[in-house]
Amino acid sequence: MATATVVAAERTTVRADPGPGIKPKGWIGLLFIAPNLLGVIAFTLIPLISVIVLAFTDWNLVSGLGGIKFNGLDNFIAIARDPGFWSAVGLTLVYVGVSVPLTVVLGLGLGIALNRPLPGRAVLRAIFFLPYIVNIVAIGMTWLMLMNPKAGLVNQVLDVFGVQPGWFASSHWALPALIVMAVWGGVGYCSLIYLSALQDAPRQLYEAADIDGAGVWVKFRVITWPSLLPTTIFLLVTLIIGASQGFGLIALITAGGPGDSTTTISYYMYQTGFQFYRFGYASAIGLVTFVGVLVLTLVTWRAQRGRALHD
Repeated sequence: MATATVVAAERTTVRADPGPGIKPKGWIGLLFIAPNLLGVIAFTLIPLISVIVLAFTDWNLVSGLGGIKFNGLDNFIAIARDPGFWSAVGLTLVYVGVSVPLTVVLGLGLGIALNRPLPGRAVLRAIFFLPYIVNIVAIGMTWLMLMNPKAGLVNQVLDVFGVQPGWFASSHWALPALIVMAVWGGVGYCSLIYLSALQDAPRQLYEAADIDGAGVWVKFRVITWPSLLPTTIFLLVTLIIGASQGFGLIALITAGGPGDSTTTISYYMYQTGFQFYRFGYASAIGLVTFVGVLVLTLVTWRAQRGRALHD
């Protein structure tokens, strides 16, 4: 009887509510996530709130915090009338509209090729993925040498066909050169994402298609493409966001030139804020860009609903 009483007392003690507040183990969990949480607050939440607030102000950085003056919607009205902004929008749409589809299509083709039993397939996957993780300065310097109008390897090859582009020295060729670099850097990443999705494709459907005598194109159109549609939308969304924010190569190689032939929205925003010190106007440009990319992303996402094989 005494033993049963002790056991009952221990169970009661274990299940007793320690009272309001976070239990001791909860504090340990908070300590583990605190570094990431502080990072999100310091480098994401606070800058986002700052941009939203500054977008409605007229602030020159030189004047200090005391020079912040709220001006309502004046910045957004000025954006609507700014030819430089709309020129940057047009260049960004060309840059995104050409580089992203090319990257996805070439990545899909490469992923399908690497999904086959090739000799040295693991090494090839690593080689194609390498440009995605290489330092952007190394990429820029390498392509500057390759696309040198006089001594570059690319022009030496094109000279056989009688073509000699000026590349980064030409206002007509600078943006296509940046697109080539963006595609080259992103194809390996897309191919590995597609390769992962291809390996999860429903094999029983391919076996059934083989029994029915379906050809390669029919199997791709009916089975492969619908099964890859969610992956394709994921890549489109991430690549659109990344390309619309592309800044490093432009700042490193062309600085928005020659003229303003490579001044995309991200670089125009940088010029406005850090060269002309119009932080309020630059914040408004950033907010408009964010809304535009968000709308484009939502449209892209909604367009694929109900079309995937696994929906």
